[in-house]
Amino acid sequence: MAKVHPNAADPERRQPPHQEDPEEPPTVLTVWRKSLLFNCHGFTVLDANGDLAFRVDCYASARRRAEVLLMDAAGKPLLTVRRKRLSLTDHWVIYDGDGTTSSRPLLSVRRHLSLRRSSSKTLACVTPLGSAASAAEYVVEGSYGRRACAVRDAHGDAVAEVRRKESVGDDVFRLVADPRLGAPLAMGLVIALDEMFGAGRGSARSLLRRTWSV
Repeated sequence: MAKVHPNAADPERRQPPHQEDPEEPPTVLTVWRKSLLFNCHGFTVLDANGDLAFRVDCYASARRRAEVLLMDAAGKPLLTVRRKRLSLTDHWVIYDGDGTTSSRPLLSVRRHLSLRRSSSKTLACVTPLGSAASAAEYVVEGSYGRRACAVRDAHGDAVAEVRRKESVGDDVFRLVADPRLGAPLAMGLVIALDEMFGAGRGSARSLLRRTWSV
């Protein structure tokens, strides 16, 4: 854990805002693409102090998961990221809490389908749902595989960014979440992106195979 997030010397460790600056600063998280539980897939997410912020523990195979649960450090369900079946492209819906029938849908994340990889830098479209349905859509641009992508609002401003963390490989990276989106929803989008563009799931050919196999 110390190698993933060295507490003492983190160049992007969040500092308290200046008193004259009323704006809340973004949240900087370290995301480790590994569950803390044995024989589990998932994520371990650390805050700016190196303490556990979120966790994802999946016993199901990484190949065709139906849903993924985001929990806080104590194991309380925060968000449920659920695959929408019978869709022409990868489509995930993020629900509040444990995803029961009373849970509110928050965001729809739909993969942008392009057979020509160089034709567009857009990875996915994010649509607010429920009480926020009137809000404008977000787009995800860049490359999740290279750990260099951003969620942008209608004005082109980044509300969340995935950034490479130096010298630790692709399984550890930074997540910068603007308070307009919030850290839990930003991490929910990372889960959806990982299901869409994780190892072996990024090509248009593999996407078409999965679509016809549903």
